[in-house]
Amino acid sequence: MQSCSLPDIEEFAYKKVDGPARSGKLKSACDELNVGVSIASPIGVGGKAPANWEKVLEGIRKMRSLEDAPVDTMGCEKAGSVLPPKERRFAVLVSSLLSSQTKDHVTHGAIQRLSQNCLLTPDAIDKADEATIKDLIYPVGFYTRKAINMKKIANICLMKYDGDIPSSLEELLLLPGIGPKMAHLVMNVAWNDVQGICVDTHVHRISNRLGWVSRSGTKQKTSSPEETRVALQQWLPKEEWVPINPLLVGFGQTICTPLRPRCETCSITLFCPSAFKEASSPSKVKKSGAREKL
Repeated sequence: MQSCSLPDIEEFAYKKVDGPARSGKLKSACDELNVGVSIASPIGVGGKAPANWEKVLEGIRKMRSLEDAPVDTMGCEKAGSVLPPKERRFAVLVSSLLSSQTKDHVTHGAIQRLSQNCLLTPDAIDKADEATIKDLIYPVGFYTRKAINMKKIANICLMKYDGDIPSSLEELLLLPGIGPKMAHLVMNVAWNDVQGICVDTHVHRISNRLGWVSRSGTKQKTSSPEETRVALQQWLPKEEWVPINPLLVGFGQTICTPLRPRCETCSITLFCPSAFKEASSPSKVKKSGAREKL
C-alpha cells in the first residue's frame, strides 16, 4: 500500500496552567482547597449545583496540570489534526468509533496505522477489504464489529453526505456503532457545535463518586453515562461542557482510577463523599497479610 505521512497531534483542548513541570508534590499544590472545609458536598438535584463544585473543579485542574495523562496526547479528538476540515471530520468520527471499550493508546495506534496506509477517508475505507481494516485496527475492542461498521459508515458518508459526515446529532446517532458519547464528541470537535457533554466511563464514574449527579428524583447514583450526561447538564454551566470531558478523563486515568483510586495523592478528598472508600482491595490486603505470616 502507498504510505502517507501521519498527521501531527493537535494541542490538547485542556490548557495546562503555567508552573513547574510534573512534580511529586501533587497534593501540596492544592492543599489550600482543603483547609477548613467540611467533608462531602450534597448532590446536585433538579438543576441545583452541588456545593463546592467550583473548588473541586479548580482542584482537579491543578492536579491535572502536574501529571500528564494518556488523553492529553492520544485522545480520539486528536485524529487528523492537520488534515483539511472535511477529511479531519471523518478521521474524528472513525477515531470516536474505535475508542469505545478501548484505551486511548490502543485507539491512537489504530488511527496511526490507518493513516500510514491511507485508510482514513470514506472512499479508501469503502474500497478496502474488511480483513485489511480488521488487521490494522486490532487490538481495539470489538475490532471485527468495528471494521464492519467502519465500512458501513464510509458508504453512508459517500452516498448521503458527499464524503463528509452528518452535521446533526440525530443523524450521527443513526450511524452504526455511534452512541451518544461519540456523537456529542464529534459534534463538539468536528463541527464546533456544542449540544451536550461527552460522558464516557471516566466522567460517569467520577461524577458519581463526587456526588455531582443522581437518578431523577432520587439520591441514587446514575446508572449509565447517558443518565449522567442529562444530570450534569441540569446544573453545569455550558462553558464547562466541552473541557469537562478531557479534564475528568485525564483525572480518571491518573488519580481517580476505576480500581484502587489514589485518594492519598488527591487534593480534593474533603469534598468527596467517596474518598478512601475504594482505595484498597480486600483481596490484596489478605494476600499481603498472608505473606507477612509466612
